[in-house]
Amino acid sequence: MFQEARQNNQKLIFGLIHLKPMPGTPFYKEGDYEASIEKAVKDAKALENGGASGCLIQTVDKVYPTGDDSDYVRATCLAVIANEVKKHVGADFKIGVQLMWNCITPSIAAAKAVNADYTRCTALVGQTSSPFGGVINADPLKVLEYRKKIDAENVELLAEIAGYHFHGGYDKEALLSRVSSAVMVRANAVEIMSKDEELNNRMELDIRAAYPDLPIILGGGTDVESAASRLKNADGALVGRCFEGNNWGGGIDEAIVAAYMKEVRSISG
Repeated sequence: MFQEARQNNQKLIFGLIHLKPMPGTPFYKEGDYEASIEKAVKDAKALENGGASGCLIQTVDKVYPTGDDSDYVRATCLAVIANEVKKHVGADFKIGVQLMWNCITPSIAAAKAVNADYTRCTALVGQTSSPFGGVINADPLKVLEYRKKIDAENVELLAEIAGYHFHGGYDKEALLSRVSSAVMVRANAVEIMSKDEELNNRMELDIRAAYPDLPIILGGGTDVESAASRLKNADGALVGRCFEGNNWGGGIDEAIVAAYMKEVRSISG
């Protein structure tokens, strides 16, 4: 998916579908699961109608484990929600799933269950801090062994290496080292993000010079006004708050999606 889009000069724009807390988590309230299903389907249709490439369905449980593990109910509920979304969108609409914070193998399991297209990995390689305490250590061997074991190698891996959740700071040598590690462990695309547009573009160019064929996805920081300038060297973006009308976690606005995609089309031919 990521490589094919790059070869075809197609910018992949994924809207973030932020769910309610999952059953079994501290902030879950009765009715949240059903509300998550309803919200996910509605948001996905808004994205599809607005012209987005697909979505990333993401758990928002407010507090998270630091390891690559999850209660069974979280993964099961995410799979059911993704399956409901799949029923309501066309075959070309791409679906990703992510159990936060770094539950990569449970996310792959959920993706396998519904034939989703990809998962986003907070730390597929390297090490980063968690805002909930402790350190997140990547375990790519576990991820790759599990993905192979369940015959889910068609589930593509989007690896964060700098930005929204993976905090590494800007150092060209360190950045490219993380890219090299991500490529080695079969990441299909890398994700970067900086609120500073100049720095964001510099990271894109650094990676592009060293890895000309590697898909680069922006992990945030774009809006309708900045989409064209920020995406000129990237292959796509994850878009959250902008599509939600600057109300993080709210519903996705189809009109904003359409306006954003108009800007994207202006630079992707």
